[in-house]
Amino acid sequence: MVEETAWEEARRVAGAARQASAALAQKSAAERDAALAAMAAALRAQTGAIVEANGRDMEAARAAGTKESLLDRLMLDAERVDAMAAALEDLIALPDPLGRVQEERVLKSGIELQRVSVPLGVVAVVYEARPNVTADAAGICLKSGNAAVLRGGSLAAHSNALIAAVLHDAAVAAGMPAGCIGAIESTDRAATDALMQLHGVVDVLIPRGGAGLIRHCVEHSKVPVIETGTGNCHVYVHESADAEKARAIVLNAKCRRYGVCNAAETLLVDSSAADALLPPILSALAERGVLLHCDAQAAALAREAGLEAGGQFVAADEDDWATEYLAPEIAVRCVEGVDAAIDHVNRYGTHHSEAIVAENAAACERFLARVDAAAVYANASTAFTDGGQFGLGAEIGISTQKLHARGPFALDALISYKYVLRGTGQVRA
Repeated sequence: MVEETAWEEARRVAGAARQASAALAQKSAAERDAALAAMAAALRAQTGAIVEANGRDMEAARAAGTKESLLDRLMLDAERVDAMAAALEDLIALPDPLGRVQEERVLKSGIELQRVSVPLGVVAVVYEARPNVTADAAGICLKSGNAAVLRGGSLAAHSNALIAAVLHDAAVAAGMPAGCIGAIESTDRAATDALMQLHGVVDVLIPRGGAGLIRHCVEHSKVPVIETGTGNCHVYVHESADAEKARAIVLNAKCRRYGVCNAAETLLVDSSAADALLPPILSALAERGVLLHCDAQAAALAREAGLEAGGQFVAADEDDWATEYLAPEIAVRCVEGVDAAIDHVNRYGTHHSEAIVAENAAACERFLARVDAAAVYANASTAFTDGGQFGLGAEIGISTQKLHARGPFALDALISYKYVLRGTGQVRA
């Protein structure tokens, strides 16, 4: 038997999804919700096998020298599998995004016009080392009536293949069309390139991963791309900030999880208040093993705080302001007021999530109004940028572009609309 190439597999899986998409779009909300419940139950029933498959991926990743932040993204245990199942169940509780009448009016001709929400069709998701994305993407697509084509990264090959198979079989057993959840198992990068060429078969491509993957898809895809962006996120501590509030927010935004896109990668502090506000934050970060990339003023304060002996800070350079570390590292810069902070964020940020900590209401409102990002916060951690936290359910990622969706990329971002017109025999002159 001749082995299937990556290109052939991509075309086959996408073709099956195309066939399934028409039937899936006609399934009722109750039928799709029943399938989601069956998928959640199947994940729980197969927890042992999924964790075992993930163990093989983890072993290979460690042997390849994969850094800890990526290993954390890759790892599945019983608790995380249960969380994947729970995320599918959360989708059931959300309103059906399909068939909504978004607009309704009678035209001058007497024709009744409605604008009604419909699925996109076939959604391809290309992602890297997070196997939970397999379940999240499949669930979101099915809830919104879209067929899914999933192309996970090689690090999670065993995990992704098994999760996708479990979900597909459960969905089909619950009455969904075969091919509605398709996974490309080839680890050849040519499979991604093949998906990008399938204009007319795949309706939209969503890359979720590092800057290189996203840039490659944007530059080479013939299929429309929705970017889920990298996260060079900032926390700006204004001179009016409450010291304890600032410390807690910075620590949560940076240290809650290092390898996520909503983690803070740069700390900005007003120069006028740095002597009072910055040393406790730097010390707390250093205690948690975070390497500080400091500008001159921040470095002087770190030295005074006794952080030099432990090698807990280094001098920052221009590259640090634009770096998404995804690791226990953070850039630290002192700025001359709120406008300088805004300018820095808009120059170096990736339009993901940005936060100000301030007791001055005018400074907060200026930051919220002028910073160009999908999510902007006053006195809260960037860690909240998440579909579940926003009440949107599971997400595929965070969109940092302005078309067609922005922010947590959940159900409402996977629908389009069509105009439905009902007449009584009208013809146009």
